[in-house]
Amino acid sequence: MAGLQPVKGTYDLLPKERALHRHVSETARSICERYGFNEVITPIFEFSEVFSRTLGETSDVVTKEMFSFVTKGDDQITLRPEGTAGICRSFISNGLQQETPVKHFYYGPMFRYERPQKGRQRQFHQVGIELIGVDSPQADIEVVAAGYHFLKELGFADVVTLELNSLGDSESRNAYREKLVAYLSPFEDRLSEDSKKRLVTNPLRILDSKDEGDREIVKDAPLLGECLNETSQAFYDEVKRGLDMLGVPYVENPRLVRGLDYYCHTAFEFTTNTLGAQGTVLAGGRYDGLIKMMGGPQVPGVGWASGVERLALMLGEDKVKLPRPIMVIPAANDHQDEAFLVANRLRQEGYIVEQGYSGNFKKRLNKANKLNAFVAIIVGMSECNEGEVMFRDLNTGDQVQVSVDGLPALIERAKG
Repeated sequence: MAGLQPVKGTYDLLPKERALHRHVSETARSICERYGFNEVITPIFEFSEVFSRTLGETSDVVTKEMFSFVTKGDDQITLRPEGTAGICRSFISNGLQQETPVKHFYYGPMFRYERPQKGRQRQFHQVGIELIGVDSPQADIEVVAAGYHFLKELGFADVVTLELNSLGDSESRNAYREKLVAYLSPFEDRLSEDSKKRLVTNPLRILDSKDEGDREIVKDAPLLGECLNETSQAFYDEVKRGLDMLGVPYVENPRLVRGLDYYCHTAFEFTTNTLGAQGTVLAGGRYDGLIKMMGGPQVPGVGWASGVERLALMLGEDKVKLPRPIMVIPAANDHQDEAFLVANRLRQEGYIVEQGYSGNFKKRLNKANKLNAFVAIIVGMSECNEGEVMFRDLNTGDQVQVSVDGLPALIERAKG
């Protein structure tokens, strides 16, 4: 009989994989803190309305991908499919409008019911930032620069491309919506069923359609940039000027859009060719209407999110290694207590120490090699005087008798 297996679309983060994830998340946290973003943690589940409102009642995420359930108290609850909505809900419910600008960093698991594939699971992890309360291009510049700095720190500067576009303000988008509907209407019979509905409710979302027929139709659609008013164009020009000044390279992608009405002005994605079809590794934009739509005050916001699994794939397993321990080995079983005391003392001083637990001296030494230990400390060898141990550098093979008090100096030297 087969043993229990993880649920489809989930997986176990074993130590090596977790080390990769931690490298990604800690790099993100370190870089984002330099830009003034501090970490917050919101609940893994929220009232379903938090996401159905913000992602759009008819979006694929809401209609097909959310993990939703009813509690014993008849509350409609959803496991979070993304991070921004929870951050904005937290901003409202904690009354943070008096503290703007609010700059939050987050890391944690997200959940979407979709077909699992390489780098995309039903439980996955994201890092992200949100800057709430600043309506000037300076915020967009800073947020994009932080994303680039993060990817650069991971070593990806040469394999990612920043794609940039402007969605304009509401006046610009309304003008574009009319132009887009005029273009799409003659093709209505050829659109997918989802896009036929969107033609009435939210035509911009047709531009994001995954349907091949829809994609063929929209490839010649008018561009949003053709409808930017003077204010929107000036905002976009200032964002580009700021990125140029900071040395953040980008290409303009006039077909990069966001379908929901609360998005405006800057939209951006960092893409790569190293992951096959799943090319976006970090994406974001400005969402000035989101918090008001959720029932809060009119407060602007801009941010991004990045998938940790995809970044871990790009890093590769060899990028991050587990810490190398010290192995404390009793020369014989009747020296186990002395070995425990030495191990405990070293742990109190901050060292990573393994013991092997059982087996003869040879087996424990083999275990030290398997664990990639860099030092073996042998307790109870006959040639050692009281209070002394045998110190063996496993990198060089050098061995020397030393007092327990003298161990830290030799350990630091063996670390290199």
